[in-house]
Amino acid sequence: MLKLIYSAAVAVSLIAIPMSGQAQESKAKSETSKSTAKSKTTTTAPAAKREPTPGQLAARERQKQCGVEWKEAKAAGKTKGTTWPKYWSACNKRLKEKNT
Repeated sequence: MLKLIYSAAVAVSLIAIPMSGQAQESKAKSETSKSTAKSKTTTTAPAAKREPTPGQLAARERQKQCGVEWKEAKAAGKTKGTTWPKYWSACNKRLKEKNT
């Protein structure tokens, strides 16, 4: 009889422990979401945007040029199974060498 009561108590505690952990987890998540929401609304001055560096501007221009070339080559069927990332890598290298 004592073994039965003991095993029932162990079974109940094994079931109750994970449930209490989940409740604490969801409570912690809701508290952090509330605190982040409050911190976002209390910000008074937005951060100033920095201007892109000359290197970043050059990279954007190369990407635009390669994008135009990619669209033309794809429409003409000259990509030969090449994907955009591989095409972009090769085109970027080519344009960097050209401008250097």
